[in-house]
Amino acid sequence: MCLAIPTRLIEIRPGAQALVELGGIRKEISIALVPQAVVGDYVIVHVGHAIGQIDPEEAERTLRMFGELTAQEGL
Repeated sequence: MCLAIPTRLIEIRPGAQALVELGGIRKEISIALVPQAVVGDYVIVHVGHAIGQIDPEEAERTLRMFGELTAQEGL
């Protein structure tokens, strides 16, 4: 099963790279597929690549659902 997660873009770096943050964890990813993304945008990340953008309301709703599922599973 594949999972793509919305994360907030916090820094644009050279070479189509960016820094994203989710739950206090920061990770460098490729933004080659979403070159129009800017700091503050939410992007969908799959295996280290931003594969699309998502509006903030949808991102928050999705992250809330992930949090609820995690709590139910005791993770």
